[in-house]
Amino acid sequence: MAEKSSDLVQGTLDMLILKTLALQPMHGFGISVRIEQISKGVFRVNAGSLFVALQRLQRAGLIKSEWKATENSRRAKYYGLSEPGRKRLNSETEEWGKQVAAIARILEAS
Repeated sequence: MAEKSSDLVQGTLDMLILKTLALQPMHGFGISVRIEQISKGVFRVNAGSLFVALQRLQRAGLIKSEWKATENSRRAKYYGLSEPGRKRLNSETEEWGKQVAAIARILEAS
């Protein structure tokens, strides 16, 4: 039986985009592919959701963008993490860790 991709937990898409851009600047399609690769196919990001999230993150000053040539010599908007974005990623990662640990304790309770 083939595995089905999962929906992202609400509110985590921004954090995953920030983490992906912390690894290296990339264009939108690259961000989507990287999230799918790192999650081993569990998460697939819808292009529409990704575009809206990138706009939201850019308006908030958490990411910056510039037009560059891709590996195929096409123009694409490349996104990179800003310093406020790096700080937000660190705080969200810490908060996520606390939430995951709390959920694990609840699920393990007898």
